[in-house]
Amino acid sequence: MSGMTGHPTGNANINPNGNPNGNPNGNPNSPGTPALRGSGGRYKIDHGFHLLCIATAVVSVSILVWLLVSIFREGWSWLDWQLLSNPPEPDPNQAGIYPAIFGTIWVCSLCALLTLPIGIATAILLEEFKPRSRFGQWLYGLIQINISNLAGVPSVVYGILGLTAFVHMFGLFANESAPGQPAAEIGVTTYDQFFTEGDRTALIPVPDAAAAVTTPTPGMTAYMFPRDATGKSDINYDHLVAVNLNVISYDDDYPDDPELLSRTVFADAEAGRITDKSWYHLRLPFGRGILAGSLTLMLVILPVIIISTQEALRGVPGSLRDGARGLGATPWQVVWNVTLPAATPGIMTGSILAMSRAIGETAPILIIAGIVYICTAPAHLMDDFTVMPLQIYNWISRPQDEFHHIAAAGIIVLLAILLTFNAVAVLIRQSMQRPLS
Repeated sequence: MSGMTGHPTGNANINPNGNPNGNPNGNPNSPGTPALRGSGGRYKIDHGFHLLCIATAVVSVSILVWLLVSIFREGWSWLDWQLLSNPPEPDPNQAGIYPAIFGTIWVCSLCALLTLPIGIATAILLEEFKPRSRFGQWLYGLIQINISNLAGVPSVVYGILGLTAFVHMFGLFANESAPGQPAAEIGVTTYDQFFTEGDRTALIPVPDAAAAVTTPTPGMTAYMFPRDATGKSDINYDHLVAVNLNVISYDDDYPDDPELLSRTVFADAEAGRITDKSWYHLRLPFGRGILAGSLTLMLVILPVIIISTQEALRGVPGSLRDGARGLGATPWQVVWNVTLPAATPGIMTGSILAMSRAIGETAPILIIAGIVYICTAPAHLMDDFTVMPLQIYNWISRPQDEFHHIAAAGIIVLLAILLTFNAVAVLIRQSMQRPLS
């Protein structure tokens, strides 16, 4: 046929042996064929990396097991009811961790109540309601970068920030008339305390901590704690009994009546100022109390919760959102009824990790509360407190071996509290995951 040139088959690249690319022998390693890469080296690298991962995991778990065994062997014999119910004492045979246990529970519970709603709500806003304008997208990127950076800031920096922002509140509420005292308080009653000649405590109410010291006068109304049949006083401010003071001078004779002697004070007696704080006590600034410590820990774990919640929301299939929108659901209905329930297991996992970090934090709490001797459990949000990591650190720093054993027992108690918090979170996660699956 006219117009046809070259090989009769119409394909100039096929040789008589039927091998394309002009290779007469069909050898793939000939210059006309690209060389195939050998797979033996890749399999060796993959196998080596697999063995490296296994070795790393075994070493890590072995170290963890060794630490746990050492702690249990050293502290198990010191783990008893006395450790759980007694306050810290100079004598290691009587020392306990009771105030630190309740301080840890107060701080971590309040931290979780404050952090989880704020962190989850922030992640939902950033992930499910992204801005569409150019300025909004720029602002979104700036916020996202700052959250990621805050997650890597050392916790001691947050302690300094909490000391400035929550303990002192930037000096905005300084009490100029009484330095060191709060500018405003609710839920507190202030008394001037006198000791009578009958070894009783007489309390005289005063308006506030900045008021002038009370001078006792004859017939002044005071309040005393009642005594039981054995003569022991009931230290309860709700059961105070009103009495009239009997004021005498050094020239006067002591009264013979024991009841009159119990409410007798000298005219020049010096008073000591004490306060009775209710469970709803609140002050500005917050001071070195539980609320300031909880807010500081909130700053530490808030970026972690926001990032983990965002990752959990991104893991929800987009088809679920599209199906809900196709049924006419509003954006908030999609989030509340579809996205958030589907992401709850991942959110709870991130919350477990964040709270585990908060329970073991020492540096920010050391800056807020300090290592102080506290023999009572916290009674309100403004109360002084200590936590178990601080108490354990205090015992470890002492030279006596007995305190080292008590510290090991305290670590066991701290692990039990941590596992309890984690178990509650895991149960919530599992209960939310069953309906979805």
